[in-house]
This record gives sequence, structure tokens and C-alpha cells, in this order.
Amino acid sequence: MTDRSFLKSFAGLIAALVALTVILFIVAQTVGGKSTKAVEATVDAKAVAERIKPVGELTVGAVEAVKATTAAASVMDAIIPSANAAGADDKGKKIYDATCVACHAAGVAGAPKLGDKANWAARIAQGADKLHTHAIKGFQGKAGMMPPKGGNMSAKDEDIKAAVDYMVSQSK
Repeated sequence: MTDRSFLKSFAGLIAALVALTVILFIVAQTVGGKSTKAVEATVDAKAVAERIKPVGELTVGAVEAVKATTAAASVMDAIIPSANAAGADDKGKKIYDATCVACHAAGVAGAPKLGDKANWAARIAQGADKLHTHAIKGFQGKAGMMPPKGGNMSAKDEDIKAAVDYMVSQSK
């Protein structure tokens, strides 16, 4: 047998096997029909996703934290009416907890720590107006820097003032 006749025979055999494979595939699809397992798997996947979905959400960031704190506070105010008795100091604490604590709890970027009387004394001596202006507009000093509104640009000026007043009251 020559090489040419062998290649013809081999090519014919390969073609016959491919044709047989295609025919068997078509017959299998016709006889077997569509699988109901694929449909059931999709329904099961949706049911599993519904069962394992998270109970709550975690929000990260100053804006979301203020919104979450405000929403939680309104619920608590409805449940416990006496929680409003603290007034502005309570509002200042909420803003401090949501925004200011990131720097003023650890002294990041030269921020005076809450309750550190020695660090706050010189700042308090400048007056509340100057502290409010620095907190709202930002400040670059020798010891560090204060970003405008503590980085929470969505906060209202009066909220920032309440937070500053709260920190001053805790640091006298």
C-alpha cells in the first residue's frame, strides 16, 4: 500500500466516524428530549440564594454612617422618648461617632484626642468661633491638619459645630 492510498483510506475512516458521531448526537437529542434538571437547577439556585441572603447590610463611609446613625436614632427616639433630653450634645456625639472618631480617637494626622485636656487647652483658648471655622473650612497647622468638615462634605455646618462643641465639652 502506498502512502497516498493509505491517506485516502484514513481520511475516509475519519470522515465516517465524524458522520456517525453527528448522527448519534442527533438521535440522542431527539430521544432524550430537554433535560428538566437544568430548569430545576435554576429554580433551586434562586431558592438557595433567597435562603442565604444577608439579614442586614454593612455601610462603609462617612455619608452612609451618618444616614444609618440618623435612621437608627429616629427609631430609638420613637421607642425611648427620653433619649432626646441630651439635645445638642447628643447630636454632637452622633456626628463625632460617625465622622470625627476616625481621627480624634487615635490622634491621626495630629488630631487632638477626645478628652486630652493638654492638647485641647490651646485650641479652646482660641475660641469657639475659630474652632468652628477650622472644623468647617479645614486647617493646616504645624502639628497636623484638619480636612474640611472632617472629610464628610455632606454634613451640615451646624452638625460640625455640634460635634466640635461635644469634643470641647469632653476635653475641658
